[in-house]
Amino acid sequence: MTAREISGKIGGKVEVDGSFDVKAYYAGDFLSRVMGKAPSDSAWITVMNNINVAGVAVLAEIKIIVICEGAVPAPPLIDKCREEGIALVTTDKGVYECCRLIG
Repeated sequence: MTAREISGKIGGKVEVDGSFDVKAYYAGDFLSRVMGKAPSDSAWITVMNNINVAGVAVLAEIKIIVICEGAVPAPPLIDKCREEGIALVTTDKGVYECCRLIG
């Protein structure tokens, strides 16, 4: 599923586009846990919205970040996602609801 497809399923907004086709998903906010457990080439569903999210995504080889609960991504996060080629989607929906709608 691509960033645009995920965005459509959750009523979200694509902040940074990417044509990655992910087949795995990981939901979590504890950054060290995400680094160790998220599958590579996955979409990460979180409420975290600062630049550290991009760093974790790079280390874990995550292709799409989905920021939930209306959290607004910090401008440095948007810039870093563009720089690193990571798609970024935002939504007002909660983490559980996003997982349910995507799945």
